Amino acid sequence: MLGRQVTMMTLTEEMVWEALQEVKDPEIPVISLVEMGIVREVVCTGEAIKVKMIPTFSGCPALVEMERLIEERLLALGAAAVEVEVLLKPAWSSDWITDEGRAKLKAFGLQPPHKHGGNIVQTFFEPVTCPRCDSPQTTLKNSFGSTLCRSIWVCDNCLEPFEQFKAL
Repeated sequence: MLGRQVTMMTLTEEMVWEALQEVKDPEIPVISLVEMGIVREVVCTGEAIKVKMIPTFSGCPALVEMERLIEERLLALGAAAVEVEVLLKPAWSSDWITDEGRAKLKAFGLQPPHKHGGNIVQTFFEPVTCPRCDSPQTTLKNSFGSTLCRSIWVCDNCLEPFEQFKAL
């Protein structure tokens, strides 16, 4: 019987962050959990990896799937053990979405939230532009979209409906 020799390499934080860029948000498959600002910290100790994540909200229905996808990707990378710690404090902020992530959301047809710097009240008075034609002439149709973190809008210019990711 031929034995298979497995060589475990020491994984670096850089390698892990790069691999996590491939883990897509289960509800928005064009953006990674890193670009969403959900993955907050990576700790490597030899072949074991600990990932700290903050979900967009504590009742996120994709939470278990996100944990599974992170673990699956890092085990495939060569980690001997993966621990995903879900933190609820501080609360996730839409300001954590990267600029690249915001561009991907918009290209997907989901208007990214305004950056608010902690003053979320100001976002309620800013115009929401259409992700398709960039018109600021839009109308809120429903405060809740396909998930709690989205709202439904219609563009008065191109007449296309779209969702906006809420500022949180």
